[in-house]
Amino acid sequence: MNKLMIDLVDETNQLSDVQLDEIEKLLNFAANKENVDNHSEVSITFVSNERIHEINLEYRDKDAPTDVISFAMEELGEGEIELIGAELPRVLGDIIVSLPKAEEQAKEYGHSFNRELGFLCVHGFLHLLGYDHMEKDEEEKMFSRQKEILDDYGLTR
Repeated sequence: MNKLMIDLVDETNQLSDVQLDEIEKLLNFAANKENVDNHSEVSITFVSNERIHEINLEYRDKDAPTDVISFAMEELGEGEIELIGAELPRVLGDIIVSLPKAEEQAKEYGHSFNRELGFLCVHGFLHLLGYDHMEKDEEEKMFSRQKEILDDYGLTR
């Protein structure tokens, strides 16, 4: 089984060690399902609505809080060059999750907070791996993969 190097930061201090451990297990499960290289790196930061609003405005020019934002490190920006090195771990990127949005959406969708939190983390993780939902066919592929990972893990609605 693949093992990710995951940096978990809860800026809100709301999540328990058990919840953080569960997120780590879920992402390692997802990484294994997606055949992600062993020791690939990812960071997940859990934030307030105010903080994700700031990030959404600064990086996406959207003046509202959102539930999850992903910053893929493997997407080269203009003028950037790819680093080559077999000994370097694969750095997937950063996932930012709003805990208040997760709570709100769990109630709205009628499932547990932990299910919504897992969904948002897997959603962000799949974005780091190149999945997207801008087009209908991409959306179907990404959302069916999310559901499959969550169901196989046992985190169902």
